Amino acid sequence: MSTYEDYAVASRSYDLSRTPVGIEITLGCLAAGATPLDRQRVLDAGCGTGNYAAPLADRVARVDGVDASEAMLGRAREKLADALDHGRASLVRASLYGLPFADASFDGVMVNQVLHHLGDGADDGWSRHRRVVAELARVLRPGGSLCVNTCSARQVREGDWYFRLIPDAAERLAARYLPAEALEELLGEVGISVRGRHVPVRGALQGEALLDGTGPLRQEWRDADSTWALATDEELDRAIASVRRMADAGELEEFVAENDRPRRDLGQVTVVHGVVDG
Repeated sequence: MSTYEDYAVASRSYDLSRTPVGIEITLGCLAAGATPLDRQRVLDAGCGTGNYAAPLADRVARVDGVDASEAMLGRAREKLADALDHGRASLVRASLYGLPFADASFDGVMVNQVLHHLGDGADDGWSRHRRVVAELARVLRPGGSLCVNTCSARQVREGDWYFRLIPDAAERLAARYLPAEALEELLGEVGISVRGRHVPVRGALQGEALLDGTGPLRQEWRDADSTWALATDEELDRAIASVRRMADAGELEEFVAENDRPRRDLGQVTVVHGVVDG
């Protein structure tokens, strides 16, 4: 479904440096629902390689994952093999614009770092976001929870040290994120009341690999963050040259440490939690 990243390629190394930041918040939001967590059926909309679905598989009654990329689903099947074998999970290739589920099928829905791939923006009133959010609301039962793992513009600009190397690409990415206030307004339009906005400040989407200053030199490291796909060839060449120059001068470690400081206060993601009215 991504309008700018080739996940058929990225899936090969995506999990080398990608972790489910915010999953503990999502679990907490789901657990606060009317249905006990271990009896809930949860949808992972845009499940990718199953990084977020896998931790839920032993905590909920059933987790269903949907993604448009068969390559990403292939990785998810490996992680969820046991749950799939025992009927506690399913994985389906489908579009978020038309989910293959009946109305009110789920007690909870989570969508993790997906919406910015839709390719719309403020210029067209976030029309694709509206379609997808309406579809997510459709498959939720009354009282069901929607957990949207997203980013603020400031988190995009300051939450990853290496964005200083590709600032223009980071700005392109920031423009793809619907501001949290606008997202919450959109949720209200489809009958979802916002219950909270949460920011995990521990952990990093890239795990321990985040602080690898030489990471940008390797394609498999860059594949864990689709922002690199928004960089032009010229921007990428310039970033790689900067990393090599700093490494040769013994300045790279200091550069990483200095530019990683904002993340420790801002976090990298924001989880917006809403509940279907009724």
